Amino acid sequence: MLQVARLSPNLLGDATPLVEGFLRGQINPDGGFQDRDGKSDLYYTAFGLQGLTALQAELPVEQTRGYLESFGDGEGQDSVHVACLARCWASLDRDAVPAELADALLARIECRRTPDGGYHIDPGATRGDIYGCFLALGAYEDLGRTPPGPERLLECVASLRTPDGGYANADDMPMGLTPSSAAAATMFRRLGRAADAGSELELWLLRQIHPDGGFYAAQGAPFPDLLSTATALHALASMQSDLEPLKEPCLDYIDTLWTARGGFYGTWEDDALDCEYTFYGLLALGHLSL
Repeated sequence: MLQVARLSPNLLGDATPLVEGFLRGQINPDGGFQDRDGKSDLYYTAFGLQGLTALQAELPVEQTRGYLESFGDGEGQDSVHVACLARCWASLDRDAVPAELADALLARIECRRTPDGGYHIDPGATRGDIYGCFLALGAYEDLGRTPPGPERLLECVASLRTPDGGYANADDMPMGLTPSSAAAATMFRRLGRAADAGSELELWLLRQIHPDGGFYAAQGAPFPDLLSTATALHALASMQSDLEPLKEPCLDYIDTLWTARGGFYGTWEDDALDCEYTFYGLLALGHLSL
Protein backbone atom coordinates (compact mmCIF):
# COMPACT_ATOMS: atom_id res chain seq x y z
CA MET A 1 0.00 0.00 0.00
CA LEU A 2 2.71 2.44 1.00
CA GLN A 3 4.54 2.01 -2.28
CA VAL A 4 1.47 3.06 -4.25
CA ALA A 5 0.53 5.86 -1.84
CA ARG A 6 3.94 7.39 -2.61
CA LEU A 7 2.54 8.23 -6.06
CA SER A 8 -0.21 10.44 -4.65
CA PRO A 9 1.83 13.68 -5.00
CA ASN A 10 1.56 13.17 -8.77
CA LEU A 11 -2.11 14.16 -8.44
CA LEU A 12 -1.86 16.36 -5.35
CA GLY A 13 0.66 18.64 -7.03
CA ASP A 14 0.84 22.00 -5.24
CA ALA A 15 -1.53 20.69 -2.55
CA THR A 16 1.07 18.19 -1.29
CA PRO A 17 2.50 20.56 1.37
CA LEU A 18 -1.05 21.17 2.60
CA VAL A 19 -1.52 17.45 3.29
CA GLU A 20 1.88 17.25 4.95
CA GLY A 21 0.94 20.22 7.10
CA PHE A 22 -2.29 18.55 8.17
CA LEU A 23 -0.48 15.36 9.16
CA ARG A 24 2.19 17.27 11.10
CA GLY A 25 -0.58 19.16 12.86
CA GLN A 26 -1.86 15.84 14.22
CA ILE A 27 1.34 15.24 16.22
CA ASN A 28 0.94 15.80 19.94
CA PRO A 29 3.83 17.01 22.12
CA ASP A 30 4.41 13.43 23.35
CA GLY A 31 5.18 12.30 19.77
CA GLY A 32 1.95 10.41 19.14
CA PHE A 33 -0.57 11.30 16.44
CA GLN A 34 -4.07 12.37 17.46
CA ASP A 35 -7.18 10.24 17.44
CA ARG A 36 -10.53 11.90 16.80
CA ASP A 37 -10.62 13.19 20.37
CA GLY A 38 -7.18 14.75 20.09
CA LYS A 39 -5.46 12.12 22.22
CA SER A 40 -2.30 10.32 21.14
CA ASP A 41 -3.03 6.82 19.85
CA LEU A 42 -0.85 4.12 18.30
CA TYR A 43 -3.49 3.35 15.68
CA TYR A 44 -3.50 6.89 14.32
CA THR A 45 0.26 7.21 14.79
CA ALA A 46 0.75 4.31 12.38
CA PHE A 47 -1.38 6.04 9.75
CA GLY A 48 0.27 9.40 10.41
CA LEU A 49 3.76 8.00 9.90
CA GLN A 50 2.68 6.17 6.77
CA GLY A 51 1.07 9.32 5.42
CA LEU A 52 4.23 11.35 5.89
CA THR A 53 6.29 8.55 4.36
CA ALA A 54 3.95 8.46 1.36
CA LEU A 55 4.60 12.17 0.85
CA GLN A 56 8.34 11.48 1.22
CA ALA A 57 8.36 13.99 4.06
CA GLU A 58 10.77 13.92 6.98
CA LEU A 59 9.50 11.84 9.88
CA PRO A 60 9.49 13.13 13.47
CA VAL A 61 11.80 10.27 14.41
CA GLU A 62 13.15 11.37 17.78
CA GLN A 63 9.83 12.81 18.92
CA THR A 64 7.88 9.68 18.02
CA ARG A 65 10.54 7.27 19.25
CA GLY A 66 9.96 8.42 22.82
CA TYR A 67 6.23 7.88 22.42
CA LEU A 68 6.73 4.36 21.08
CA GLU A 69 9.21 3.47 23.82
CA SER A 70 6.53 4.24 26.39
CA PHE A 71 4.68 1.12 25.20
CA GLY A 72 7.64 -1.19 25.81
CA ASP A 73 7.07 -4.57 24.15
CA GLY A 74 3.34 -4.03 23.83
CA GLU A 75 2.30 -5.63 27.12
CA GLY A 76 -1.27 -4.69 27.97
CA GLN A 77 -2.15 -3.63 24.43
CA ASP A 78 -4.81 -5.33 22.34
CA SER A 79 -3.80 -7.04 19.10
CA VAL A 80 -4.75 -4.04 16.96
CA HIS A 81 -2.44 -1.74 18.89
CA VAL A 82 0.34 -4.35 19.06
CA ALA A 83 0.26 -4.57 15.27
CA CYS A 84 0.26 -0.77 15.08
CA LEU A 85 3.25 -0.62 17.43
CA ALA A 86 5.13 -2.97 15.09
CA ARG A 87 4.19 -0.81 12.11
CA CYS A 88 5.26 2.38 13.85
CA TRP A 89 8.70 1.00 14.74
CA ALA A 90 9.11 -0.33 11.20
CA SER A 91 8.11 3.07 9.79
CA LEU A 92 10.93 4.76 11.69
CA ASP A 93 13.53 2.18 10.59
CA ARG A 94 12.67 -1.47 10.16
CA ASP A 95 16.29 -2.52 10.13
CA ALA A 96 16.84 -0.85 13.50
CA VAL A 97 14.06 -2.68 15.34
CA PRO A 98 15.81 -4.86 17.97
CA ALA A 99 15.26 -8.57 17.40
CA GLU A 100 14.11 -8.98 21.00
CA LEU A 101 11.39 -6.36 20.52
CA ALA A 102 10.26 -7.92 17.24
CA ASP A 103 10.13 -11.35 18.90
CA ALA A 104 8.03 -10.00 21.76
CA LEU A 105 5.58 -8.17 19.51
CA LEU A 106 5.08 -11.18 17.24
CA ALA A 107 4.66 -13.45 20.26
CA ARG A 108 1.73 -11.27 21.28
CA ILE A 109 0.33 -11.56 17.77
CA GLU A 110 0.70 -15.36 17.95
CA CYS A 111 -1.41 -15.36 21.11
CA ARG A 112 -4.33 -14.51 18.80
CA ARG A 113 -3.72 -17.53 16.55
CA THR A 114 -6.86 -19.62 16.20
CA PRO A 115 -7.23 -23.41 15.81
CA ASP A 116 -8.28 -23.00 12.15
CA GLY A 117 -4.89 -21.48 11.29
CA GLY A 118 -6.02 -17.87 11.21
CA TYR A 119 -5.88 -15.00 13.68
CA HIS A 120 -8.60 -13.15 15.54
CA ILE A 121 -8.36 -9.74 17.13
CA ASP A 122 -9.96 -11.11 20.32
CA PRO A 123 -8.27 -13.64 22.59
CA GLY A 124 -9.85 -17.06 22.94
CA ALA A 125 -11.64 -17.06 19.58
CA THR A 126 -11.94 -20.46 17.91
CA ARG A 127 -12.22 -19.11 14.34
CA GLY A 128 -10.06 -16.52 12.67
CA ASP A 129 -11.40 -13.33 11.12
CA ILE A 130 -10.20 -11.33 8.14
CA TYR A 131 -9.16 -8.33 10.20
CA GLY A 132 -7.12 -10.44 12.61
CA CYS A 133 -5.40 -12.25 9.75
CA PHE A 134 -4.68 -9.00 7.92
CA LEU A 135 -3.21 -7.35 10.99
CA ALA A 136 -1.07 -10.39 11.80
CA LEU A 137 0.31 -10.68 8.27
CA GLY A 138 1.01 -6.95 8.23
CA ALA A 139 2.92 -7.14 11.53
CA TYR A 140 5.08 -9.98 10.28
CA GLU A 141 5.80 -8.21 6.99
CA ASP A 142 6.51 -4.90 8.74
CA LEU A 143 9.15 -6.66 10.83
CA GLY A 144 10.61 -8.47 7.83
CA ARG A 145 9.35 -11.92 8.72
CA THR A 146 6.85 -14.50 7.46
CA PRO A 147 4.04 -15.87 9.63
CA PRO A 148 4.29 -19.57 10.46
CA GLY A 149 1.92 -21.81 8.54
CA PRO A 150 0.93 -19.34 5.82
CA GLU A 151 -1.05 -22.06 4.00
CA ARG A 152 -3.32 -22.49 6.99
CA LEU A 153 -3.75 -18.74 7.24
CA LEU A 154 -4.92 -18.72 3.63
CA GLU A 155 -7.28 -21.60 4.33
CA CYS A 156 -8.84 -19.58 7.13
CA VAL A 157 -9.27 -16.56 4.85
CA ALA A 158 -10.72 -18.72 2.06
CA SER A 159 -13.26 -20.17 4.48
CA LEU A 160 -14.75 -16.71 4.98
CA ARG A 161 -15.96 -16.45 1.40
CA THR A 162 -19.66 -15.64 1.20
CA PRO A 163 -22.28 -17.01 -1.25
CA ASP A 164 -22.41 -13.65 -3.06
CA GLY A 165 -18.75 -13.97 -4.11
CA GLY A 166 -17.21 -11.58 -1.59
CA TYR A 167 -15.62 -12.16 1.81
CA ALA A 168 -17.04 -11.42 5.24
CA ASN A 169 -14.95 -10.51 8.24
CA ALA A 170 -16.31 -13.45 10.27
CA ASP A 171 -18.17 -16.67 9.61
CA ASP A 172 -21.41 -15.40 11.13
CA MET A 173 -21.84 -12.73 8.46
CA PRO A 174 -23.96 -13.75 5.44
CA MET A 175 -22.74 -11.21 2.89
CA GLY A 176 -19.45 -9.84 1.66
CA LEU A 177 -17.92 -6.56 2.81
CA THR A 178 -15.69 -4.47 0.60
CA PRO A 179 -12.84 -3.90 3.10
CA SER A 180 -12.85 -7.59 4.06
CA SER A 181 -12.95 -8.72 0.43
CA ALA A 182 -10.15 -6.31 -0.48
CA ALA A 183 -8.08 -7.53 2.48
CA ALA A 184 -8.64 -11.14 1.38
CA ALA A 185 -7.46 -10.31 -2.14
CA THR A 186 -4.39 -8.55 -0.76
CA MET A 187 -3.48 -11.50 1.48
CA PHE A 188 -3.96 -13.97 -1.38
CA ARG A 189 -1.54 -11.96 -3.49
CA ARG A 190 1.07 -11.54 -0.75
CA LEU A 191 1.03 -15.24 0.08
CA GLY A 192 1.10 -16.45 -3.51
CA ARG A 193 -2.53 -17.19 -4.25
CA ALA A 194 -3.46 -14.16 -6.30
CA ALA A 195 -6.83 -13.94 -8.01
CA ASP A 196 -6.74 -13.24 -11.73
CA ALA A 197 -8.57 -10.49 -13.60
CA GLY A 198 -12.06 -11.69 -14.42
CA SER A 199 -12.31 -13.70 -11.21
CA GLU A 200 -15.51 -13.78 -9.20
CA LEU A 201 -13.86 -11.67 -6.51
CA GLU A 202 -12.90 -8.99 -9.02
CA LEU A 203 -16.44 -8.89 -10.37
CA TRP A 204 -17.86 -8.73 -6.85
CA LEU A 205 -15.66 -5.74 -6.03
CA LEU A 206 -16.65 -3.96 -9.24
CA ARG A 207 -20.31 -4.37 -8.32
CA GLN A 208 -19.74 -2.27 -5.18
CA ILE A 209 -18.95 0.95 -7.05
CA HIS A 210 -21.30 3.93 -6.83
CA PRO A 211 -22.42 5.19 -10.25
CA ASP A 212 -20.79 8.55 -9.53
CA GLY A 213 -17.59 7.10 -8.05
CA GLY A 214 -16.47 5.59 -4.77
CA PHE A 215 -17.16 2.11 -3.42
CA TYR A 216 -19.84 1.00 -0.98
CA ALA A 217 -18.78 -0.99 2.08
CA ALA A 218 -21.60 -3.46 1.50
CA GLN A 219 -24.76 -3.97 -0.45
CA GLY A 220 -27.40 -1.63 0.91
CA ALA A 221 -24.95 0.90 2.36
CA PRO A 222 -26.39 4.43 2.00
CA PHE A 223 -23.28 5.95 0.42
CA PRO A 224 -19.69 5.03 -0.54
CA ASP A 225 -16.79 5.58 1.82
CA LEU A 226 -13.10 6.30 1.46
CA LEU A 227 -11.84 3.17 3.24
CA SER A 228 -13.82 0.92 0.89
CA THR A 229 -12.78 2.98 -2.12
CA ALA A 230 -9.05 2.92 -1.38
CA THR A 231 -8.91 -0.75 -0.43
CA ALA A 232 -11.07 -1.82 -3.39
CA LEU A 233 -8.83 0.06 -5.81
CA HIS A 234 -5.79 -1.54 -4.17
CA ALA A 235 -7.27 -5.03 -4.48
CA LEU A 236 -8.40 -4.51 -8.08
CA ALA A 237 -4.96 -3.26 -9.03
CA SER A 238 -3.43 -6.40 -7.52
CA MET A 239 -5.65 -8.43 -9.87
CA GLN A 240 -4.45 -6.43 -12.88
CA SER A 241 -7.99 -5.11 -13.26
CA ASP A 242 -8.45 -2.21 -15.68
CA LEU A 243 -8.88 0.87 -13.46
CA GLU A 244 -9.07 3.32 -16.35
CA PRO A 245 -12.91 3.45 -16.49
CA LEU A 246 -12.98 4.07 -12.73
CA LYS A 247 -10.50 6.93 -12.63
CA GLU A 248 -12.64 9.96 -13.42
CA PRO A 249 -15.64 9.06 -11.23
CA CYS A 250 -13.40 7.98 -8.34
CA LEU A 251 -11.34 11.17 -8.58
CA ASP A 252 -14.59 13.17 -8.52
CA TYR A 253 -15.71 11.24 -5.45
CA ILE A 254 -12.41 11.72 -3.60
CA ASP A 255 -12.54 15.42 -4.41
CA THR A 256 -15.82 15.65 -2.47
CA LEU A 257 -13.99 14.37 0.63
CA TRP A 258 -11.00 16.69 0.31
CA THR A 259 -10.75 19.79 2.50
CA ALA A 260 -8.64 22.92 2.36
CA ARG A 261 -7.18 21.88 5.73
CA GLY A 262 -5.23 19.15 3.92
CA GLY A 263 -7.12 16.13 5.25
CA PHE A 264 -9.80 13.84 3.85
CA TYR A 265 -13.16 12.94 5.34
CA GLY A 266 -14.16 9.28 5.46
CA THR A 267 -17.67 9.77 4.10
CA TRP A 268 -20.03 12.53 3.02
CA GLU A 269 -21.51 12.58 6.53
CA ASP A 270 -18.17 12.67 8.33
CA ASP A 271 -17.45 15.84 10.29
CA ALA A 272 -13.92 15.12 11.55
CA LEU A 273 -10.58 14.67 9.85
CA ASP A 274 -7.94 12.16 10.89
CA CYS A 275 -4.70 10.51 9.80
CA GLU A 276 -6.39 7.23 8.91
CA TYR A 277 -8.70 8.55 6.22
CA THR A 278 -6.09 10.96 4.99
CA PHE A 279 -3.77 8.01 4.36
CA TYR A 280 -6.57 6.19 2.54
CA GLY A 281 -7.02 9.30 0.42
CA LEU A 282 -3.33 9.12 -0.51
CA LEU A 283 -3.60 5.41 -1.28
CA ALA A 284 -6.58 5.95 -3.57
CA LEU A 285 -4.89 8.86 -5.34
CA GLY A 286 -1.77 6.78 -5.80
CA HIS A 287 -3.69 4.12 -7.68
CA LEU A 288 -5.61 6.68 -9.71
CA SER A 289 -2.38 8.41 -10.75
CA LEU A 290 -1.17 5.38 -12.71
